[in-house]
Order: sequence, then C-alpha cells, then structure tokens
Amino acid sequence: MSAEQPCRPSSSCLTFSKIQPWLVCLSAALFFFYEFIQMSLFNSISNELMQDFHINATQLGNLSATYFYADVLFLLPAGIILDRLRVKTVILISMLVCIAGTLLFAISNSALIAGICHFMTGIGNAFCFLSCIMLASRWFPPQRMAIAIGSMITLGMLGGVVAQTPFIHLVALIGWRHAVMINAGMGMAIFILILCVVKDFPPHHDHAAAKKKKLHHDTASSPFLLATRNPQNWLAGLYTCLLNLPIFLLGQLWGNMYLTQVHHLTHTQAASVAMMIFFGTMIGSPLIGWISDALQRRRLPMLVCAILSLGLILLIMFTQPGFIALFFLFLLLGILTSAQVISYPLITESNPPHITGTATGLASVLIMGGGAVFQPLFGWFMDLHWNHTVIQDIPMYTPSNYLLAMSILPVAFLLGLITTLFLKETHCRSV
Repeated sequence: MSAEQPCRPSSSCLTFSKIQPWLVCLSAALFFFYEFIQMSLFNSISNELMQDFHINATQLGNLSATYFYADVLFLLPAGIILDRLRVKTVILISMLVCIAGTLLFAISNSALIAGICHFMTGIGNAFCFLSCIMLASRWFPPQRMAIAIGSMITLGMLGGVVAQTPFIHLVALIGWRHAVMINAGMGMAIFILILCVVKDFPPHHDHAAAKKKKLHHDTASSPFLLATRNPQNWLAGLYTCLLNLPIFLLGQLWGNMYLTQVHHLTHTQAASVAMMIFFGTMIGSPLIGWISDALQRRRLPMLVCAILSLGLILLIMFTQPGFIALFFLFLLLGILTSAQVISYPLITESNPPHITGTATGLASVLIMGGGAVFQPLFGWFMDLHWNHTVIQDIPMYTPSNYLLAMSILPVAFLLGLITTLFLKETHCRSV
C-alpha cells in the first residue's frame, strides 16, 4: 500500500488501530521501567556501596536521595517543556542523559562523584513518567485512562522487580560495577525501540485545531498559575507521595537491610520479600485502575486503600511474621498502596487538556519530593540512637532503630487518608 493510499477500514487496520495506543504508550513506558531500575538498585547494592565508599546509613540515604533532588528540581520544568515540545524528542534526549549517568555511576570512585551521576539519572526520571501521562491522555479516552496508566505503571514496577533478586544474582556473578554497565547497555536497547515505535499523536489528529486552541489558552492565562491554583493537583500529589513511601523506603533502599537485620532473613530471601512490593504494585495498578473506571469513582478506592494500608503496615511493624508471611504481606502492601495510580487520571480530569503536563509535573514534585525527604530522614532516624556497631564495614542496627524509622509509614498512611477527605470526585469525567 502506497503512502498516498489511505488504509481502508479492513479487519487488519481496525485491529492495528486498537493495539497502536497500547503499543505506543507501553513502548514509552519502557523508559519508566528503565528509570525504576536506577531508582531501586540501591536496595540490592547497599552493602557494597557502604563498603566501597565507607559511608553510614545517613550518608547512603543522602546518596540515594540525589536521584530525587534532580526530580524535584526538574519535574515542574519538565511539565512545562512537555506542554510545548514534542513528547518523543523530550523522551529521547532525557533518556540519553539517564544512560550517561548510569554508565558514569558504574565507574565512579567516590560517594561525591557517584552522587552527581545518580543526580543525572534522576534528571531523566523527571521526564519519563510525565511523558507517559501525556501520551496516555492523547491516545486513550478519559474512561480508560486509569487502566491505561495503571498498565504503564505495572511495566515500570517490573523495573523494580529486575533491580531486586535478578540484580543481586548478577552482582554476585560479575560485581556491582559491571552489573550497572550491563544496565546502561539495556538502556540503549530501549532507546532504539522508543525511537522506532513512539508517536506523539494518534492518526488523523487535528493538529491545526489543537494548535489554535493551545495558542488561545496560552495567551489567556498562564498554565503554571492555573495548575497551582487547583487544589486537586496538590491533594492528589500529596496522596500519591504518601502512599508511595513503601516503594521509596522498603522497595528501593532500606528493605533488604530491615529484613535481614530485624527479621533475620538471608540476603536472597530479603530481596525476594522486598520485590513483592513491586509485584503487588504491578498487580494492583491495573486492577485498582479498572475498579475505579468501573465504579466511575476516584475518591472511594483511594480512601479504602489508605485505611487498609494503615492496618497492614502496623501488622508488619508490631508482629514477627516469618519469611512466607512477610512474602505475602509485602505483596498485599504493594497491591493496596497502588491506589496511588488513581491520582493521575484524577489530575488529568481536573485540569484543562493544555496544562496536563504542567499539572502532572506540579503533583510529581510532591510525589518525588517524598523520596528526597524521607529516604535521608529514614537513615537519620536509624542513626539517631545507633550504638555504632560495625561488622565487616557494614553498620548493624537494632530493631528499635528500625522501629523508629518505620514509624514514618503509618503516619504517612494516616495523612493520606485525611487527604482523600478533601478531594473532589470527578466521576471519571473531565471537570
């Protein structure tokens, strides 16, 4: 079929038109998948980093948080940029920055240099998920946004799974530096796939009308002011930040140390349990997104899941479950806290289409700010009453040290519950 002859509505064309939105958005979500590996790999190499760079828990938390510092600095500009430039171009440039940071991190010889390189990977992360939200808002109708975004988050969480037990085995085989280099090579393969597959708009999109409408909005009011004046963006961003803390704290940094030093699991068992948070989020994101779409409710599932998450984290903290029980408790924790996914369609439904990137960027500053604040805070709480016991260059902490640090989570879930009481229901419609 030539370029001049449009595709007739045959069965093959209709089938492709149905799968193309998924193909485009899930290909873009591979960038999110790759970034989640960078965000989560510290949980698998925390001991190696503390040994190589001679750092304690507070310093490790600060090193990990450089990723989130970059996010907080670049997320709002990222949203504004995505509202003005081609999404595909932004994805490709930011992914190159991330791959370069990953490669340089593998050869860094000090905590300072490693922090700068980890900061570079965080810059890429500022753009990846916002890009996914932008593409989903263009390729899917509002009634399917929650399931679409949930599926993209599921693919991203798979990166967290890869960064746990599989990465630990790779590190044991070839060392953490060579493992991170292989990770950079994976990023280049994803870069090539995105270059070939991702498109900014669906076929037959009326670019002229969209440009005229966008120009009218840009001259009428500031997208940034519109986004900041909408309390839905602040509340939804805060809710997602608070419900996302198990991933930031247990899945990405402190989970392995907590499980080995408090629950006395082996390193491999601890990685398998921590990995369940990501598996749970992979299951829960599309599931709870589908439930929200089916009920035509955003607020109710967010409220219920915050209550259940609060009860579950108290059970984990104040009992002594064994390996199998922890395995399923962490899986359930990932499923329940994945209610955070509903915040993203709620934000798109609560704002004009021409400020989707800016509004999501504003909320994401709060979301990723949770990692920047609470990862170092967790480490600071652990060091607060630490007796300075060190075995083989690895700091050893007591259950009471971890209990103080873990208290962040029930407080966060309680605040998340309160936040839902002030959200306005959109009923899955643009309001």
